[in-house]
Amino acid sequence: MPKTTLGKWSVGLNAFFLIAVATSCVLVLILKILNFDDHWWDVTVAVTFPASIIALITGITAVGKHKEHSVLVNISIFVGVCTVLFILLHSLFISD
Repeated sequence: MPKTTLGKWSVGLNAFFLIAVATSCVLVLILKILNFDDHWWDVTVAVTFPASIIALITGITAVGKHKEHSVLVNISIFVGVCTVLFILLHSLFISD
């Protein structure tokens, strides 16, 4: 478990990100209640993706400045890097 406040924020924000995205995917792909073309997805992305990027920044700060050695913070940093890479690479393959 993280010891620093920044580490706890990093893990918490990325947990929020992962839960929100997983719930959205379940609602669309499995339960077929919602659709990715609806406006709710735009709001979900606009709220959750910045949360993951903020978690990346706080995680890097916790490791660099406060010497946080928690496995969860390192996983949070990894998820944040994957989010940034997804945002950058996704724009290359949009076919709108």
